[in-house]
Amino acid sequence: MEIIRDPQVYLVGRQTLNTAGIDRFLSEHELTWETDTEIGAETLAEMAGRICYMSFGKGRKTNAEYLGHILAMRHGSVLEHTVWNFAITGVSRSFTHELVRHRAGFGFSQLSQRYVDESTADFVEPDCIADDDELHNMWEQCIRHAHLVYCRLVEGLNQKFAHIEDTTQRRKLARQAARSVLPNATETKIFVTANGRAWRHFIEARANEYAEVEIRKVAIRILRTLKKESPALFSDYQIERLEDGSEVAKTPNQKV
Repeated sequence: MEIIRDPQVYLVGRQTLNTAGIDRFLSEHELTWETDTEIGAETLAEMAGRICYMSFGKGRKTNAEYLGHILAMRHGSVLEHTVWNFAITGVSRSFTHELVRHRAGFGFSQLSQRYVDESTADFVEPDCIADDDELHNMWEQCIRHAHLVYCRLVEGLNQKFAHIEDTTQRRKLARQAARSVLPNATETKIFVTANGRAWRHFIEARANEYAEVEIRKVAIRILRTLKKESPALFSDYQIERLEDGSEVAKTPNQKV
């Protein structure tokens, strides 16, 4: 059993362009258009915006200028055509209970406690508890006891369901009942897909000083990744450090 204090965020997917399709669209509509970005998401967001007014070859020339105007005007619908995929680990069940409340523009696939054996589970400790020896000892004793009870329940329930020939079904029945004693601190893993507009909403809701600490850590890490991935869509966010050492994100372009 390991005690975890920091989440891990992995960017595992991003968009690529079908340039042949873009060229065919432009040719068949007698349009010429070039963009100066090599980032698929930024190209698609610009193309989506230009289709709204058929403004190819007109107006703002650079991708950064075009998308900067989109952000300033809060025309967020074109950001819905951009997509990034993340695998997130080292987070608690408390975290994912909050995360999955973000529905519009999101997709989730989470580790199953019915099928995965939690006898080797890890647990996520809040910083405010970890920083206090007395509170940490109290928390750890509780976690270890709950984990021990889980393991004993699984063992007993496997014996209780011994008459079931299907071993997978037998294990599932045991684990789904035994998990009832596992705390919200139990570490989990989740795969998250969202579009650019949804990620911006998530960052604004969860990377501010009023958000819960664990989800704020994840939001800041995702923001740092997206600022590198797509500067034109996320560089307007500034990360600031509070007096307590934690970080928040702010932007002049809210609710895009």
